[in-house]
Amino acid sequence: MGTAIARSLLFVLIVFACGQSASAGCPKFSDVIHNGGWAVADKRGNLVGGCNIDTPFIPASILKIPTALAALRVLGLKYRFRTELYLDSGDNLYIRGYGDPLLISEEVLVILQNLHSRGVRTINSIYIDDSAFALEHQPPGRETSSNPYDAPIGATVVNFNSVSFRVFRNHQVRSAEPQTPTLPIMRELGRNLTRGRYLINICPDGCRTKRRMARLTAELFRGLQHQAGIGGRGVFGIRKAPAHARLVYFHKNSRSLDEVLASMLKYSSNFIANLLYLTIGAEKYGYPATWAKANRAVHNALVSELGKKTAALIIQEEGAGLSRNNRVTARAMLAVLKKFQPHRELLRRRSHVLVKSGTMKGIFNYAGYLPEGNAFVILLNQQRNTRGTVLARIRRGSYPRYAVRR
Repeated sequence: MGTAIARSLLFVLIVFACGQSASAGCPKFSDVIHNGGWAVADKRGNLVGGCNIDTPFIPASILKIPTALAALRVLGLKYRFRTELYLDSGDNLYIRGYGDPLLISEEVLVILQNLHSRGVRTINSIYIDDSAFALEHQPPGRETSSNPYDAPIGATVVNFNSVSFRVFRNHQVRSAEPQTPTLPIMRELGRNLTRGRYLINICPDGCRTKRRMARLTAELFRGLQHQAGIGGRGVFGIRKAPAHARLVYFHKNSRSLDEVLASMLKYSSNFIANLLYLTIGAEKYGYPATWAKANRAVHNALVSELGKKTAALIIQEEGAGLSRNNRVTARAMLAVLKKFQPHRELLRRRSHVLVKSGTMKGIFNYAGYLPEGNAFVILLNQQRNTRGTVLARIRRGSYPRYAVRR
């Protein structure tokens, strides 16, 4: 708590010291910006226009760009998430995950096929070993809803902790994905739903998250093991792999960090962002992963990339931008974008603009790169969403241009 307070005080002092000198671009936007700011930098990162560039605002999902920058710094582009598979003398399987956000059905089948190739012919009980995480709580700002972006996170998780299924006229429930078998958890969640197709997270109205996550993982492994030629039956549970169990397979995900980041940024996945955030902390300071380690590791990574003064202007409680306690200034985001420029193609392209959006109730932000390569930031913390108009004016260059001493 003391560290967080100190960082917040430093943030206020730096903002006060910077002042509001860079406000020449405000009058041109007074009809569309009531509580917000914007900034544009040239290809070298020099500020060429802006309004309220040193005012802190809630960033929402544009905060995923600083998270990505920290991941590149700490983990490296070739980093691959891992999962360890253990067997005991009773052919019981222990699955120890390390926060792999892309452990999806296709990847699980690859794991089971590799187990088969190593001589595994029977899997009885399946136990989930979640000891690589020691979370005090789920991500700050996460809400309880059925939306996939509100899915819980943990050390050993599959399919983004969400299920896709169809409910038919006769109340039958079937998987809506050819690569994923129909699981008991799907039937349970779809039991009282009307006819249609659904994609929901596994805790739509709140649940005991550890137990529910373990259940989905175990059911998916069980549902796919027969496709890999592995028999057996048994119970599910949460249990640390015992010392006498042997490590039968060490799996590295087929996707490296650049693909993970592309998925996170283009689809704005909160699930991926916070698993990545926690992994940064654990890889830097040791497992088990905690929010405190993640906060420290990401902040220190940004200090290394941006300098202490600029990094202090980015306040993060988590990695996805869910928390309304997160803060960032336009100036700080331009510094992030300057460093992130070699990886800009990881962002989604819209009308020739590479952009990451950030949207919550009363929050409408953009950050990215204009067609000519200039970085831009739009931070609107207001009820009216005018970021499209602000972006259009920025693209036309219809604002006063100036240089600000950095």
